[in-house]
Amino acid sequence: MFRKASFLLVLILFSACHTTQTVVRTTKKMPPKTTRTASRTTKKTNHNKQVTSAQAPKSSQQTPTRKSEVIESTSKTVVYTEVVNGYVSQFKDIAMGNMKTYGIPASIILAQGILESGAGKGDLALSANNHFGIKCHNDWTGETVRHDDDSDQECFRKYKDPSESYRDHALFLTTRTRYSALFKLPKGDYEAWARGLRAAGYATDPKYPEKLIGYIERYNLHQYDSQVLGTEYVPFEGQPVAVSNSGANAGTYEVQKGDTLYSISKKFNITVDQLRQKNNLADNSLSIGQKLIVQ
Repeated sequence: MFRKASFLLVLILFSACHTTQTVVRTTKKMPPKTTRTASRTTKKTNHNKQVTSAQAPKSSQQTPTRKSEVIESTSKTVVYTEVVNGYVSQFKDIAMGNMKTYGIPASIILAQGILESGAGKGDLALSANNHFGIKCHNDWTGETVRHDDDSDQECFRKYKDPSESYRDHALFLTTRTRYSALFKLPKGDYEAWARGLRAAGYATDPKYPEKLIGYIERYNLHQYDSQVLGTEYVPFEGQPVAVSNSGANAGTYEVQKGDTLYSISKKFNITVDQLRQKNNLADNSLSIGQKLIVQ
């Protein structure tokens, strides 16, 4: 009986030891599995975020539509319309000054400058500051450049700066007898001047007059003739009237973007002090749309 009881006690102790070992092994294995799974999930999520961020800028990049001009004379030049507007803004005062001094319509001067120089971006304008395609001829003693035109490697005049080219253009027209008929035309008739230049042999292109007229009307260049002549400016394409000399507004000027007292004084051949006195101005400050008495 004592042996049976001892046997049962040993058997119970053995079973208890076996159960304890099994529980310990299970507890050790579970944490590593859980940790490894969480780590892999985190890495995949970060990778997906990086791909989305890199692709976003590509889908948002868009090129705005811009209008361009193809200008072809001594060279073919493609420019955007804002480049042409910038060219006009840069040289309009010189053109109006030449109109006052030499009698050539400012609209014609600017239109020729746009066409012959590619709005300042053509080969001759960049390499020689030649804005009017004037060739050397026998009386030229200044610097020269070679450029393909009607023939290969023709001789063209080279200038120190564009303003010198503008002055030489005025002298070129006023000192040659073949252009003398132009100065009998009305200064405000840009169409007659455009055709007269072609008839006098300034250019060989049969469409030269139409090109000049096109630039004048597309960019409202005749407004600068009106400023010099003191006549009413009738704009194309609904552009605002800059000068008025009729009725209650006679002798007034509406300030445009980029105007200064100095530039306005040059347009109307008066001094800055006279402008201040006429308009009771305390300083040189101006605002767009402001009306100034200029006569």
